Amino acid sequence: MTQTNDTIRVLIPLKVRKKNGRPKILPPADYRPSEDQSQDPHILRAIGRAWGWRRRMEAGEFATIQELAASVGLAERHVSRQLRLAYLAPEVLKCLTCGREASAVRLYDLSFLAGDAWGVQPRKLFD
Repeated sequence: MTQTNDTIRVLIPLKVRKKNGRPKILPPADYRPSEDQSQDPHILRAIGRAWGWRRRMEAGEFATIQELAASVGLAERHVSRQLRLAYLAPEVLKCLTCGREASAVRLYDLSFLAGDAWGVQPRKLFD
């Protein structure tokens, strides 16, 4: 059993602010983020969601995008646009998910890039 004098208290200077209506923990001003995580978490989340939706549709759980959108509670247009991310070229996916350089691409642009041929996608994205 621990006694009251055995307790260790650790203070970490963090601030909690609201961003987009959600609480966000802000690190101290002198904090330097590590160089090995430069992927955009929004893009990674959207790609993962798109692949999950694609698998569910291929498994026959949903026959149409309308059914999928109703099931996940999102607009059909949003689901349709994000579902395109599951059809990005493997080279593009590798750079976005495993690459160490920060990408300057927007999620909106990626959804339209997915309609191009796989050979064209890397040139459009990285040139």
